[in-house]
Amino acid sequence: MKKIILIAFVTLLSFSAQAQEGLTWHTDMSKATDISIKENKPLFMFFTGSDWCGWCIRLQKEVFNTPEFIKWAKESVVLVELDFPRKSDQTDAVKTQNAQLQQQLQVRGYPTVWFVGATKTADAKINLNALGSTGYAAGGPEKWLASANQIIKK
Repeated sequence: MKKIILIAFVTLLSFSAQAQEGLTWHTDMSKATDISIKENKPLFMFFTGSDWCGWCIRLQKEVFNTPEFIKWAKESVVLVELDFPRKSDQTDAVKTQNAQLQQQLQVRGYPTVWFVGATKTADAKINLNALGSTGYAAGGPEKWLASANQIIKK
């Protein structure tokens, strides 16, 4: 019996590792914006409390860690995690960046996902164009991705 439980546990861990394989979550908006402009993809800005927000953790488990989301994300967006942890340390630069973006996009709760288009002006300034936002929605990856696709097709 113990062997079966151990095998099941190892199988689940390997599936979880495979699911996240290849996804890059940026924490530096400057780098993410450059990639977004270069690849002509919107920014997927995930405002989260990674170590305390139950709905954020649930969204990650039910949607972000699924093969459907991973395939979609690789093709459609540049992922940015804007984290507001309570137990983990962050650099002052990351804290400042995240707080400024939270204020700019008027994020009031977690999880919040903003889809944003990025452009550069002639004098190399970056403009962010908010396309829309969403949060947790029950119904699994299919429902969540349908909603996300409606936002980014605007």
